[in-house]
Amino acid sequence: MSNRTHLTDSPRKLTPKIVRPYGDTTGDGMIQVSFTLPLPHDKRAEGAALQLAKKMGMDPALVVHAKAIGPDFTFFVVYGSSNHLVDPSQVRVVEREYPLLTAYEVNQAIRQRLRRKLVVVGACIGTDAHTVGIDAILNIKGFAGEKGLECYSELRVVNLGAQVMVPELVARAREEHADAVLVSQVVTQKDAHIHNTTQMTAAFREAYPAGTVPLLVAGGPRFEDGSEGRLGVDRIFGRGTTPGEVASYLVHALAPAPATPSGRKAS
Repeated sequence: MSNRTHLTDSPRKLTPKIVRPYGDTTGDGMIQVSFTLPLPHDKRAEGAALQLAKKMGMDPALVVHAKAIGPDFTFFVVYGSSNHLVDPSQVRVVEREYPLLTAYEVNQAIRQRLRRKLVVVGACIGTDAHTVGIDAILNIKGFAGEKGLECYSELRVVNLGAQVMVPELVARAREEHADAVLVSQVVTQKDAHIHNTTQMTAAFREAYPAGTVPLLVAGGPRFEDGSEGRLGVDRIFGRGTTPGEVASYLVHALAPAPATPSGRKAS
C-alpha cells in the first residue's frame, strides 16, 4: 500500500482567530515601514527613526535604508518585529450590494428602463491634474482589459479632463442634464481630495432643487471605505476599480430592475 498522502486527504485549514505579520518565518511578527523625518541625514536622525519605530511597537528594529532628501529631510525604511496582533474576525468589509453586469446587460437595462441614454459627466476637480483614474473609467481604452464607459452604446459620456473648478463642473452638469457626475481625486496632500469632494457636493446641493441632484460618485486611491455619508457623495470607488463595476453601479442606482409581485427585483 502506498504511504503517500494526497492533497485531498489533508484536513481543511481554518482561518486563524489571531494572526501576526509574517517576515522570515510564520508568526515572527516582522514588518517593514517607511517614513520621512524632518532631520538631516546623520547618526542622530537614524537614532530618531529607531526611537519612532519602537514607539510604533517595533522592537527590535533596524534601519535598513536611509537617504537624504535635500539638506533637511531623511527618508527611512525600518525593519523589525511588531508586538501587535490582528483579529480577522473584527475586520469589517464593505460588500458590493449589486451584481456585476456585462456591457450588453448594462446597455439593455438602460434601454429598457430609462428609454434614453444615461448621461455621465466626469472630471478631475480642483488642482488635480492626474487624469489616469478618470480616463481608465471613461475612455474607450478602459482598464484591466475592460473597455471604458465611452464604449457603452447607451451611455453618453462627457469627460472634462483635469483641473476642473467646481463651479465649471456644476454648470456643465446642468447643461448636459447629467444623470451622474464622476470625479477622480489622486492628489491627497493635506487631504485635498477630502476638501475638493466636500466642496463639490455642497455646490451641487446648492445649485439643484432638493431631490434633483445628479448621482455623485468619487474615486481615488485614498478614499476611506464607508465615508460616503461624511463626504456627501452617493458612492466611493477605490483603487483597482474597473469600468464594469462603475457601469453596473450606475444601472443599480439609476435604472434598477422593477420589483416582482413577491417583492424581489427582476433580473
